[in-house]
Amino acid sequence: MKLKNLIVQTLREEVVPAMGCTEPVAVALAMAKAKELITFNYIESAEVFVSPNIYKNGLSVGIPNTKEVGLYIAAALGFMGGESEKGLRVLDGISEAQVQLAKEFLHSGKLCLEIKNTEHKIYVEVKLITDKGNCSVIISGKHNRFVYIESEGEILLDLRKEDTNSNKGKNILYNLKIREIIREIENIPHKDIGFMLEGIVMNEAIARLGLEEKMGMGVGFGLKKSIEQGLLSEDLMTSAMMLTAAASDARMSGVNLSVMSSNGSGNNGLTAILPIVAYKNKFKITDEKLAKAVAISHIVNSYIKHYIGRLSALCACGVAAGTGAGVAIAWLMGATENQIDGVIKNTLANTSGMICDGAKEGCAIKLSTSASVAVQSAVLAINDAIVPARNGVVAETVEDTILNLGVLSSEGMSIADEVILKTMKKMQAEYKAGVVQRNTEKYLRKEDIIA
Repeated sequence: MKLKNLIVQTLREEVVPAMGCTEPVAVALAMAKAKELITFNYIESAEVFVSPNIYKNGLSVGIPNTKEVGLYIAAALGFMGGESEKGLRVLDGISEAQVQLAKEFLHSGKLCLEIKNTEHKIYVEVKLITDKGNCSVIISGKHNRFVYIESEGEILLDLRKEDTNSNKGKNILYNLKIREIIREIENIPHKDIGFMLEGIVMNEAIARLGLEEKMGMGVGFGLKKSIEQGLLSEDLMTSAMMLTAAASDARMSGVNLSVMSSNGSGNNGLTAILPIVAYKNKFKITDEKLAKAVAISHIVNSYIKHYIGRLSALCACGVAAGTGAGVAIAWLMGATENQIDGVIKNTLANTSGMICDGAKEGCAIKLSTSASVAVQSAVLAINDAIVPARNGVVAETVEDTILNLGVLSSEGMSIADEVILKTMKKMQAEYKAGVVQRNTEKYLRKEDIIA
């Protein structure tokens, strides 16, 4: 396959609309597919098994069309109102009546959800037992990739033994130098890549919504207020932070709007696109250059996530999507190839320690940081301020630097994922048990300190 066609195909597969956080959405999608396999009168039980990473990312995030958070309500909604043909928009169009039915389903005790000990980062398994028979489905590798479907004892699909990368040809892309890929994108006709502009419209719309009123943590709204109060100037960096954070505020709170995702993540899509939106709002750019910049951002995000994994203990918004946005902004500024390499080195030297502790309202502040680092890395690189090789994980080439990041993610951070999840589950259990006050006995009081 020609490189141009491979790039366009990758963009079409990896840059798709999604409603809600993609981890609970994957659970809803699997549940929706399962319930469509059998016509039944009543359900005896619904068992859901998810990978630790799916559990971590879905534990505390808002679910569209509800005021609820988490995987349980997402699973129940997928059962009561989800349509699998909508893919990652499976929760689009859920009615109030279906939300109520989903809550009643949860209270019935027929739905259980457990963590499965699996090496797969993305894994969702649903088993339904009904009066008319049983069925099961498995999603693995990607948030919308079904690898197993069984209905009433008949196996309809079984791809479990196949490589989780369903299109091995795409590996060719990730074995190229990033500068070679960017050169190819520069030569792609606008008619073949203009669809990238859809993400600009979609993600800017949710960002504007998040700026109209305080949603979620209110990071974007707070930055906007600070500009109005004269505490911050509305420069490129602040604008990028404000737009990206505002979109995450709205999305993590469960607002009923789709976003353009990137490599299976809505927040990656926001981070890959909205700093570029901030740039285009300040500087005149043709649609063709804008579309190519967004394509560059998505491809760099996808390239880095190929090595660190789709779900990781590292925050992909910081190390992957933020890097892509920074590269795209530097490219729009007219950066040389060496300077574009410098953007990647600067970003990864800066954000490689940012952890992912699940999808939640607090992600907005991480996205604001990722957006600011994207701009910072770009403006430093075009002024030839670049982290030199052999500084920490930064290698001689950007490709080797990304390989180092991949090793950090797969080997160095494996135990970190377990500890993060353990900590989150402990706090969740304490909250449910009503342990909301800090045990102050272990802390000294000021008056107890003897001078």
